[in-house]
Amino acid sequence: MNILSAGAAKGLLYAIAERESIALTGEFGAVGAIYERLKSGATSDVVVLTAAMIAELAARDEVDASSVIALGEVHTGIALLNDAPLINVDDVETLKQLLSKAKKLYFPDPARATAGIHCMKMLTALGLAESHRERFATYPNGATAMRAMADSGDIGAVGITQCSEILYTYGVRYAGPLPGPFQLATVYSAAMTQRVENVAEAVKLLNALSSSTTEPARLSAGFKPLAS
Repeated sequence: MNILSAGAAKGLLYAIAERESIALTGEFGAVGAIYERLKSGATSDVVVLTAAMIAELAARDEVDASSVIALGEVHTGIALLNDAPLINVDDVETLKQLLSKAKKLYFPDPARATAGIHCMKMLTALGLAESHRERFATYPNGATAMRAMADSGDIGAVGITQCSEILYTYGVRYAGPLPGPFQLATVYSAAMTQRVENVAEAVKLLNALSSSTTEPARLSAGFKPLAS
């Protein structure tokens, strides 16, 4: 089954696909890049993007509006290497000190990735965007950024991306969400495209993703249920 998905949902999709014995192929990346791929005519059975993007695609009849499901909200958060001391970043000053002292700052594409765009705005607000630019290590998506950070072995490194991408990556750990005014929770949705080829598997995947029986998997992957 072919999918186009925001990188934030990679861990969740593979966990559910394995549970349901569904073989996945396709692409994971920054939401902007995936959105552009779909608009340019890329084929996919299921697409996972921000809820706003899915709603727009449904309005343009590029996805089946009746198939849309909410996956939950994902917080943008802080990543540290497993061997680094765990820090409780619960206020802006502690966050600024952590980022100021970081030997390297890993985060996704600051132009097309949700977390990357937010991270750059935050660094600008903290007065670190110019002074620390040489320490930036940006990647096409958060999953790639976290993999590179884990592989670096540098306990002085700090990562900023969606918590689901941190939780999915072996070698880094989630230190918590961004504090105070920099908190960001992004709601993700999934839907079947109008160019779907594997209808039965697409329906099976979407049903599993929205089932109450998979809520523990969604929670462990970093997806919190939406307030009713």
